[in-house]
Amino acid sequence: MPEPLEFTGERFTPECVREIRYEHFHRYAFARQRVAGRNVLDAACGEGYGSALLAAAAQSVVGVDQSESAIAHARDRYHASNLQFMVANCLELPFENGEFDCIVSFETLEHLEQHEELLTEFRRVLRPDGFLLLSSPDKAVYSDQLKTANEFHPRELYRGELESLLAAHFPAFRLWGQKLLFQSAIWALEEMPGVSLQQENGGKVEEFSAPNHNPVYFIAVCAADEDSLPDFNCGLSLFDDAAESVYAHYYHEIRKNMAAGALLAEKERELAELKSAGSKRRPVAAWWNRLLGRP
Repeated sequence: MPEPLEFTGERFTPECVREIRYEHFHRYAFARQRVAGRNVLDAACGEGYGSALLAAAAQSVVGVDQSESAIAHARDRYHASNLQFMVANCLELPFENGEFDCIVSFETLEHLEQHEELLTEFRRVLRPDGFLLLSSPDKAVYSDQLKTANEFHPRELYRGELESLLAAHFPAFRLWGQKLLFQSAIWALEEMPGVSLQQENGGKVEEFSAPNHNPVYFIAVCAADEDSLPDFNCGLSLFDDAAESVYAHYYHEIRKNMAAGALLAEKERELAELKSAGSKRRPVAAWWNRLLGRP
């Protein structure tokens, strides 16, 4: 096994744990169900773990990234007869027109200023009846609400901006939202049957057809026309790991805080006892000092 890539914050590595791992792996797990039997381009594949996941279902996968070190690592770490990795700039892809059935590009859009050029190039190498699956953080939540300042995101988009961008290049598209709960959740942003979620708010329980939360990320599937959109038939997708690492970490922190609270309460009790004992001794000390003529 090659040494893992250093995590700099610019790209995910599989050695990351808990929340960030859930978010990144879930996107590829969500995509893998939709690329079976297709020729796939994983654009800005980074370390390569996602391309390898897709290759388990797809007919073929080509992972491209502009980082030579990331591609060298991917070639060394992931091997399959239907998987290859190439150094390439997503704004100038080295492929013929209409070469791919599907393009997957997660955590790419916000890392570039040239959004129009990127989608133009994706549309060029995508077959007329192919589809694009991409992700993008919602600036209203990711940056404005959560106060996340990511130095590697030169241009994030609000939902309306994302929809306008997609519509200009792919007249047909659908949006899902993604947010980390105790699991990573991806849900359709249009009402879909078969999903029922209950939420308590102020003592009242309400029922919803999707999580009643603002998504942190958008996931979009796009095509030239409605007939070319894949039938995801998925109103809600959940992802976690067998170890339930996010919940385990939360439970550990709760127990640690409870222990710290108990220790603090004990120290406050001891301090109060010392202060009480000190206040009883002070009058005697004052009388003795006066007797000895001390100030």
